[in-house]
Amino acid sequence: MLRALAVDDERPALEELLYLLRADPRVRSAEGATDATATLRRINRALDAGPDGADAIDVVFLDIHMAGLTGLDVARLLAGFARPPHIVFVTAHEGFAVQAFDLKAVDYVLKPVRRERLAEAVRRVCDQVEAASAAAQTLAPAPAAALAPQTGTADQIAVELGGVTRFVPIDDIAYVEAQGDYARLHTGAGSHLVRIPLSTLEERWATRGFVRIHRRHLVALSRIDELRLDAGATTVRIGEAELAVSRRHARELRDLLMRQARG
Repeated sequence: MLRALAVDDERPALEELLYLLRADPRVRSAEGATDATATLRRINRALDAGPDGADAIDVVFLDIHMAGLTGLDVARLLAGFARPPHIVFVTAHEGFAVQAFDLKAVDYVLKPVRRERLAEAVRRVCDQVEAASAAAQTLAPAPAAALAPQTGTADQIAVELGGVTRFVPIDDIAYVEAQGDYARLHTGAGSHLVRIPLSTLEERWATRGFVRIHRRHLVALSRIDELRLDAGATTVRIGEAELAVSRRHARELRDLLMRQARG
C-alpha cells in the first residue's frame, strides 16, 4: 500500500485530491502540503527515515504551478537523491508533459481530476513500486539454492519505458541479447532493456525453453526458424535476425532441436 504526499497551493484542489487518494484502498496514507518548502522538508524527513521508516513516502502527487518553486523545480531537486519518491504531476496545464516525463514522472494527470484517471495513476505507481522491489531482490545476494531454475517462474517480466512500467509476457520474447550488466529483450513488436544480467535470465528461464547459444545470446528454442552450418560456422535464424552459435554450444543446440523435432 502506498504512502502518498499531495502538493497543491490551492487548498480546495488539495483537499479534493486528498479525498480521492484516501478513498483508494491501495493508498495507506495521504498527507498534504501547500508549498515547495513544506514539501521538501517533508520529503527530507522521509528520506532520512529510509524506505521502511515510519515517515517514508512512496509517491508525490505534485502540482506544477505554485508560488516560489514550481512542481518541475521540486522534481529536479528530487532527481538528485539516490532513492527519491515516485512523482505524479497533477496540473491544469497540458504543455509541460514532455518536461515531466523527462524528469521520470510516472504519470501526468490533468485537472479537474477524475476518480478513474487518478486510480490509473495509482495503479502505475503500484506497478513501479513492485518492479523496484523485485529488482532489488534480484540484485541482492542470494543463496545458491535460490538461483536454481524454478518451475513457478512468473509469466511476465517488468520493463520500464519513459517512466512507465509495462509487463511483457515471456512467451513473446524470441531472444535476449547481453549488453553489459543489462539484457535487451527482443519480441516481435520491438525490444526492451532490463537491468538483469543475461546469466540470471538463463538460469531463471531454463525451464521455459530458453537456451544459451553464445556468450551474448539466449534464445527461445521454439522461436528458432532455421539452423545453418556454413564453413564450420553455426548460426540460427529467428525471424529476420541471424545469430551466431558458439562452438561450445553448437552440439548441444543441435541435439535439443532434434529432440524437439522428434517430440
